[in-house]
Amino acid sequence: MIVVSAFAKAEIVSLPSLTTTQCAMCRAVLESEEDNSTAKGINNGIKYLMVIPYILVGGVFYFVYKSRKKDKEKTI
Repeated sequence: MIVVSAFAKAEIVSLPSLTTTQCAMCRAVLESEEDNSTAKGINNGIKYLMVIPYILVGGVFYFVYKSRKKDKEKTI
């Protein structure tokens, strides 16, 4: 029962409060600059970290597709 009640209380948290959560240090550094160059750098880093796994997985699927297509042509 304790787990269920804790889970129910966790769902009560509103969505806007979840979208603004950051560590205090990051938020202080990003809000203190006037030119937002650090914020742009962090956003670019997030994009970089997000895109690389998709490229790697896409490359693996491409080579698997290519090898299966080649094997299918050999059998015909």
